[in-house]
Amino acid sequence: HHPNFECHVDPDDPFVKKEFQWSLFPNQTFEECYKLSHPLGNTEHYGIYGSSNGLVCISDEILNFDSPIHIWNPLVRKLRTTPISTNINIKFSYVALQFGFHPRVNDYKAVRMMRTNKSAMVVQVYSLRTDTWKMIEVIPPWLKCTWQHHKGTICNGVAYHIIQKGHILSIMSFDSGSEEFQEFIAPDAICTPSDLFIDVYKEQIC
Repeated sequence: HHPNFECHVDPDDPFVKKEFQWSLFPNQTFEECYKLSHPLGNTEHYGIYGSSNGLVCISDEILNFDSPIHIWNPLVRKLRTTPISTNINIKFSYVALQFGFHPRVNDYKAVRMMRTNKSAMVVQVYSLRTDTWKMIEVIPPWLKCTWQHHKGTICNGVAYHIIQKGHILSIMSFDSGSEEFQEFIAPDAICTPSDLFIDVYKEQIC
């Protein structure tokens, strides 16, 4: 965010972006309580892909299969970088990343989904407990479809994405604990895919 909240700025202006800072805000009062020093020294070109119980997942603003992924505890200033996958050498048209806590398996999980232009899918799950990535071998055939970019979220260790098949919109879920996929047809009222955004509000998907 810009240091001055009342200042209306262009977030794409490179001179403005140099002034941006990262801070912690409690979700009860939303008053700035802690200014963060970025663990890699620069907030530019990095994005946040989830936070849970004080841990924050950061990676490249534009994701690729080899983007470094960092799990960061800003209060105690500890940083863990996940292992780099060495068995993937494919050009992906879309890479999605979500991070959160899975209460049933009592572990922090990162879910990385990658799709090629030919609709081939690769899904990987990272476990903070074991510090390892696991490739999901079985991908449902119904996932060979168009995805809405940057429309993913995670809740209780389950990753959600908006997908589109022709004119039909669905919500795809992937449980990082059971490693199971599910598909839910979106309500009829949701009919404009270009304007859709999915997120978590009060432990519910909205």
